[in-house]
Amino acid sequence: MPKPQDVLARALCEIGLDEQARLEMTSLLKSWEARHQGIGRDLREEVSAHVVDALYGDVGEVTKTLKSGVKFTLPYRSKIAREYALSEPQPDHVWEPQTTRTLLELANSARQVIIGGAYAGDHAVLMAHKMASAGGHVHCFEPNDEQRTALSANAGANGLSNLDVRAEGLWDSKTFLRFEGDDSHARTFEVDAGVDQGIPTVTIDGYCAEKGIGQLDLIVLDIEGGEVKALEGAAQQLAKPAGACPDIVFEIHGAYTDWSNGLEQTDVLRLVLDAGYTAFAIRDYQGNAALADAPLELVPTDDAYLEGPPHGFNLIATKRPDLAADIGAKVRRGVSPKILHHRDPALHQPIID
Repeated sequence: MPKPQDVLARALCEIGLDEQARLEMTSLLKSWEARHQGIGRDLREEVSAHVVDALYGDVGEVTKTLKSGVKFTLPYRSKIAREYALSEPQPDHVWEPQTTRTLLELANSARQVIIGGAYAGDHAVLMAHKMASAGGHVHCFEPNDEQRTALSANAGANGLSNLDVRAEGLWDSKTFLRFEGDDSHARTFEVDAGVDQGIPTVTIDGYCAEKGIGQLDLIVLDIEGGEVKALEGAAQQLAKPAGACPDIVFEIHGAYTDWSNGLEQTDVLRLVLDAGYTAFAIRDYQGNAALADAPLELVPTDDAYLEGPPHGFNLIATKRPDLAADIGAKVRRGVSPKILHHRDPALHQPIID
């Protein structure tokens, strides 16, 4: 006799083939979460995730039209797609609401942007859409074949001709890399010298020279621990003075970065601070959440609450003294960059003034 959990999963897969049923069931799940979520348990991860995974088991992708009019599709392969499936019928972002807001604020004045680890375009497509009318251009690097295909499809679905898609990885030299891990958590490692196989790389400085990019306005990196190598390959850009150098938005994660002596003693923070930058952590959900009514919040890297199991969040580094005011952000001290439903709200929830 089949196990009851297998029968239930199969039944949910069948229900999920009906689009309206999927929408109704995800709406019910969110209502249930809102009634029962408390401190100590993450109901999204412990319960809802398994139901939604089963609902989308035979569907394969999630498509929605965002409030900006961008149509966006994600292969159902990761937490990113699951959170997108559980988002509002017409959300204002795909993944990481406050990081998305930060990037779109930066896009207001950016003309040349490089994104390493662009994935399916959850940030890149929205930025390119916003920058198109002013002639801005987004250069995307995504070595994963499936996600790069999805990125190109999302750019095409929105008629974006100002977004380039590249298969190389970003590194500190021209070499070859290999993947370890799956999908959004896949990390890259340099292949042993003399082995001419794997993912080819370029440096940011080399790419800018090749493309004639005189001023790079923004670098965005989500490459699972490869950020130091990519930024070392951008040394010429980072050495430029305020007003001529790029802002940088990048991920840091406790699973591959030792921050036991504080964020500012990590290799990646030392690199940008030594180049004359000031850095902040972006307070954000690693998910999809309706935060349009919450302030955009930045935490100084010398005063971020970092306790807890290994976790990750995004940082922004800049040489602009008035960056927070420029993007409409509040500076908060002594709180966690990680916004969470199930932890102490004084540390892990937005501060509403």
